[in-house]
Amino acid sequence: MTFCALLQPYLGGMNTMKKIGYWLARIIAAVIMAQTLYFKFSGSSESVYIFSTIGMEPWGRIGTGILEIFAVGLLLVNATAWMGAALGLGLMSGAIGMHLTILGISVPNENGSHDGGYLFMLAVMVWVCCALVLALTGKKWKGRLRQIFPRLS
Repeated sequence: MTFCALLQPYLGGMNTMKKIGYWLARIIAAVIMAQTLYFKFSGSSESVYIFSTIGMEPWGRIGTGILEIFAVGLLLVNATAWMGAALGLGLMSGAIGMHLTILGISVPNENGSHDGGYLFMLAVMVWVCCALVLALTGKKWKGRLRQIFPRLS
C-alpha cells in the first residue's frame, strides 16, 4: 500500500501532489513550532532577549508558547488542521512583523554573535506552510465560517 493510498480516506478530493504537499506543510509547521517551545518555556537567553526587546517579557513569551502548543495540536489533527494553520499564520505574521520592525532579521545570540536570520527564516517557513494548509482546506474553513456567520454568505 502506498503512502498516498493511506491518505485517501482523509483527503478525498485532492490529487496526489496536493495530498503530499498538505501533509508535508502540516508536519513541517508543527515540528518547527514544537521545537521552539523548549526555548520559550525554558527561558533561554535568546527568547528572553527577543521578548524583552519588544516589551512582552515574560507574559508574551509564555503566552505565545501556549498558543503555539494549541496550533501544533490543531495542525496534527486532520479535522482541525485549518484551525491550527490559521492560528499559526497569525502567530508567524506577528513574529515576522516584529523581525521587520523592531528586532531586525538577524537576532543576537547569547555569545554576542548573530543568528544570521535563522529565526526569521523559520517564521517565514511556518507562515508559508500554514498558508498552504489554508489554501488546500478552503472548503472546510469557508464552510465553517458560513455556518458561524450566515450573513457573510
